Amino acid sequence: MPDAFSSPEYQPPRLPRHQAPHQPSSPPRYQPSHQYPQFPNSSSPSYATYPWQPPPPEPERRRLPRHQALGHHSDIRLLRGAYRRQRRVATLTALGYFTLFLLLSAFAPELMTSTVSGGLSTGLLLGLLQVPVTCLAIGLYEYSARRRVDPIADRIRKQAELDAKREAAR
Repeated sequence: MPDAFSSPEYQPPRLPRHQAPHQPSSPPRYQPSHQYPQFPNSSSPSYATYPWQPPPPEPERRRLPRHQALGHHSDIRLLRGAYRRQRRVATLTALGYFTLFLLLSAFAPELMTSTVSGGLSTGLLLGLLQVPVTCLAIGLYEYSARRRVDPIADRIRKQAELDAKREAAR
């Protein structure tokens, strides 16, 4: 029984001896009757290994955008930095005051138990001041968002909308 490689569709045509007596010729490329799937992620070589293998497809050429993609844009880095600074200022304001309150309570109990006026102790006064300090931290957060973070985010949003319109027009 003949194997798949000796079947007639894979055999090169034989020329009579009188047409090409001593000329070496390269074997012609044959296309199979069925197509093998291409595996782009395989580790096989990019050249044709077998004579019946179809040639590799041409790589698709795409036009590069005029500017970098949003993930690599410098505005994204600026936005990250501004947002990071905003979080740090607000967090350190609220937690810093509370940590100071705890440290004074632990290491300076005579200061925290002393009275300020009318029976109000310093510890109680500093504890009550925690609410306005937290409100101050929230205000700093909103102020820095309006002043530094929002303009960068708006600029990125407008750029993304323009990019989407350009892609839709293509």
